[in-house]
Amino acid sequence: MELAGTIAVVTGAASGLGAATAAALAGAGATVHGFDLGPAIAAAGDAPAGVRLVDVDVCDPESVRAAVDRAADGDAPLRTVVNCAGIAPSQRILGRRGVHDLELYARVVRVNLVGTFTVLTLAAERIAQTAADGHGQRGVIVNTASVAAFEGQIGQAAYASSKGGVVGLTLPAARDLAAHGIRVMTIAPGIMLTPMMQTVSAEYRAGLAAGVPFPARLGDADEYAALVLAIVGNDYLNGEVIRLDGALRMAPR
Repeated sequence: MELAGTIAVVTGAASGLGAATAAALAGAGATVHGFDLGPAIAAAGDAPAGVRLVDVDVCDPESVRAAVDRAADGDAPLRTVVNCAGIAPSQRILGRRGVHDLELYARVVRVNLVGTFTVLTLAAERIAQTAADGHGQRGVIVNTASVAAFEGQIGQAAYASSKGGVVGLTLPAARDLAAHGIRVMTIAPGIMLTPMMQTVSAEYRAGLAAGVPFPARLGDADEYAALVLAIVGNDYLNGEVIRLDGALRMAPR
């Protein structure tokens, strides 16, 4: 699918994987509407050329619908959606301070899973209204899971649950949207060098990197963005989860 002259939506676009993806899509010729929360946008500063950062809460369907409608109402077709927005708090089910915070669990699922589904659904509605290309294709939606969906660690019950839901969503969403010419894919990153990871010590990061079989380092956000571009460009990729993790398999802790 061609990106030049089209519209793309990226959630979590103010930093990390989302920011790298938004920049890559813009570099390939798309006009990108980057969704994120206001404080994150303020902290991000100026967006790269071709990227417009928009204050959107993926947990608020009306906020999402309004932003998707603005993105899709221009002269160019909305073709690409990449869901990167997410949170990753850690808490044991039974810990020293008692049971897992039940509202925290629900919030993680709301942001990571329900937020992804909300953006996917409302964007698919608008993509389905566009004209198909010569192959019947109208668009592609790329979601973000995690290797924690398969090997959740101690303290990751909420996060692993939410990302496992994203994995489980992939195939039925692809099947549901096939009639509309919309592909659905998911990327499951391993340990990526995101802004949050850069706040920990270099020694701690080195220890994490040593556990990656090859290459023995943390993943880069630009590598995630490159995989998004490869998925967009390969029309036969659909309904699949791709691990981006250097062959890492997470230990219990």
